[in-house]
Amino acid sequence: MKKILPLLLGLSLLVLGACSLQPPEWAKPSQDTDLENIKIGLSVSTLNNPFFVSMKDGVEAEAKANGMDVVVVDAQNDAAKQINDVEDLIQQGVDVLLINPTDSAAISTAVQSANSLGIPVVTLDRSAEKGEVATLVSSDNEKGGEMAAKYLVDQLGEGAKIAELEGVPGASATRERGKGFHNIADAKLDVVAKQTANFDRTEGLNTMENLLQGNPDIEAVFAHNDEMALGAIQAIQSSGKDVLVVGFDGNEDAINSIDDGKLSATVAQQPEEIGALAVQAGVDVLKGNEVEKTIPVPLKLVTQDTE
Repeated sequence: MKKILPLLLGLSLLVLGACSLQPPEWAKPSQDTDLENIKIGLSVSTLNNPFFVSMKDGVEAEAKANGMDVVVVDAQNDAAKQINDVEDLIQQGVDVLLINPTDSAAISTAVQSANSLGIPVVTLDRSAEKGEVATLVSSDNEKGGEMAAKYLVDQLGEGAKIAELEGVPGASATRERGKGFHNIADAKLDVVAKQTANFDRTEGLNTMENLLQGNPDIEAVFAHNDEMALGAIQAIQSSGKDVLVVGFDGNEDAINSIDDGKLSATVAQQPEEIGALAVQAGVDVLKGNEVEKTIPVPLKLVTQDTE
């Protein structure tokens, strides 16, 4: 009997833990597919980045146009906070979850929680490693990395010395943009230094200062997003060096910097379109329609010549 009691207690705790994920009856997802009764939960990796603000705006505009409600939460680039945020959205009885992961591995537990309750999940810009995701709406990050590398080869020639500012470790966008870049760079460029700056402008500035000190002959920088690229430009200007900088996203500050002759180029995404298409995909899933496992959004290389 003494051996059985701990086993029974463990099983009871497991059942109670599973039940705790269940939203109250009044907050459970609606079975009604009338658009005006649909509640969307949107979890964004950070709203301290113009790209993701534009993506959020795209979600809200598409939802508003169809009379749907949106609950937005900001993970502030904290993977643990994002998991808690998603659990809160589940408790609020959202009908569909749109998630822009901070960390593609860490978010998997939250995706699996939604799966267990039958709540569809759509990911935006970055994927989740585990759990069932109805579709990923994103640009082709690997192709974008290749576009950046090809531009640097065209501008500087083969063998040019390049520094790489990487995004948040664990994010699929970091892996994919880096992979695409190295598909070309490993054969045609000399990547003399690479370091993470977590998709952040201030970190981009500080990291670039250190890279310039250790590698004074750097000819160009590829940053995995525009925020890091803009930070790198500040460091380069302070050093007095002439270094070409390529970013990724195409946010407003980056476009303005290109117009001003500071940023050389950016691989431009369409964040508002990503948001709008994610809403449309979520509605399709709720209606029982088939959706593609990935929904691509076109990219373009923006330079002064294309502006």
